[in-house]
Amino acid sequence: MIVQQDAPVKSRGASNHLFDRGLRVFPDGTTRITVERDPVPRYAKAGRGAYLEDVDGNRFLDLNNNFTTLIHGHAYAPIVEAVSSQLACGSCFANPTEHEIILAEMLIDRIPPVERVRFVNSGTEAVMFAIKAARAFTGRPAIARIEGSFHGAYDWAEIGQAGTPLTWGPPEAPAPVPLYRGAPASVADDVLILRFNDLEGLQRLEDVADRLSCVLVDPMPSRAGLIAADPGYLKALAASAHRSGVLIIADEVLNLRQGYHGAAAKYGLEPDLIAMGKIIGGGFPIGAIGGREDVMRVFGTKQGKGYLPQGGTFSANPVSMLAGHIAMQALTRDEFDRLERLGNDVRTGLSAAIRRHGAPFSVTGAASLFRIHPKENPPREFRQTFCNGEEEEMLRRLHRHFLASGILLPSGAAASLSTPMGLAETTMIVDCFDDFLSHANQH
Repeated sequence: MIVQQDAPVKSRGASNHLFDRGLRVFPDGTTRITVERDPVPRYAKAGRGAYLEDVDGNRFLDLNNNFTTLIHGHAYAPIVEAVSSQLACGSCFANPTEHEIILAEMLIDRIPPVERVRFVNSGTEAVMFAIKAARAFTGRPAIARIEGSFHGAYDWAEIGQAGTPLTWGPPEAPAPVPLYRGAPASVADDVLILRFNDLEGLQRLEDVADRLSCVLVDPMPSRAGLIAADPGYLKALAASAHRSGVLIIADEVLNLRQGYHGAAAKYGLEPDLIAMGKIIGGGFPIGAIGGREDVMRVFGTKQGKGYLPQGGTFSANPVSMLAGHIAMQALTRDEFDRLERLGNDVRTGLSAAIRRHGAPFSVTGAASLFRIHPKENPPREFRQTFCNGEEEEMLRRLHRHFLASGILLPSGAAASLSTPMGLAETTMIVDCFDDFLSHANQH
């Protein structure tokens, strides 16, 4: 039995009107390529807890949470109160504030091996400056990264992000595929593409290590499938890198929500640098680079400037710092454990529905994250997640079914839970998927 919203999903009249206006001012009608449209976006009006209301009067359970950022859901009352008070005192200054020290102290206390912190304004900046820090520390220009993983919008981090069967090259030597037309060829020359869970491919890292500054790795790459590492893979990756003096950067902009100490600690990876973002900002723009004290000296020390200049007009602004501290303070060990139990319930329920219907689907993910694949076997790496036309159509149908049932499931079926959710919401998710499979079997 599906837990339906109070009324059927209403028309998109107001959203259609806003999108028409958007087309007059934005190249494609919105200002983020990640905004979903089918055929037009649903414009948000307000959010409360686990639910979002659009301008057409529809209320949805939100499984996007602004791309996993809102781990406490919408309009989290302690943050709203604190930020409102801070705004009356000022939103940003050229001077530092105590708030940045408090949040940095918390991150250092929680996230090994973070010994020093540098704040920026987004996950993209965090990854970008982590790469630059690795270059400044090692004196080497090139990087290695995992095929298909998403690491933001820095040219070098984008290479190999979005290959297809026509472009990604042989499995033993993945091609450094640029993300956009006109990307300088020289950028691709400085990026080595590795495949996730490919132990044999790690030899390629050591073969070119004299030019490599770092290997960039998401401990559970979301865009590449929300896939867990095979036993021993991350350990072998770290051993190959450290033998060659190559730094390891853990991109935990998304996956810091995996647990109290983050994803690297959870999966046994010991990085030299960590890129953080999303949940550490409490719903406001933020990014952070953390890592070993000796590596972080490239940003400067008390004695003087370092090798790597870094600043930003809004970096470490007190609103983001304060909201981030409150958000992280509420994420106790017990709360992370509760979120993981909710995630386990959802993944178990979805998998049970797949078995019950004998449906060609599988589920991946961990902690408060899950992803539904229109494939019988769960993928082990990016190439296995790639969907053909029939599978893409199945995901579109899945997205629309969830939407009609009052649930915002991202179109790629990669979703996140938030702390306001409980048994009612997890049941709603599983029942909706079960109902979808029932209808799918009838076709």
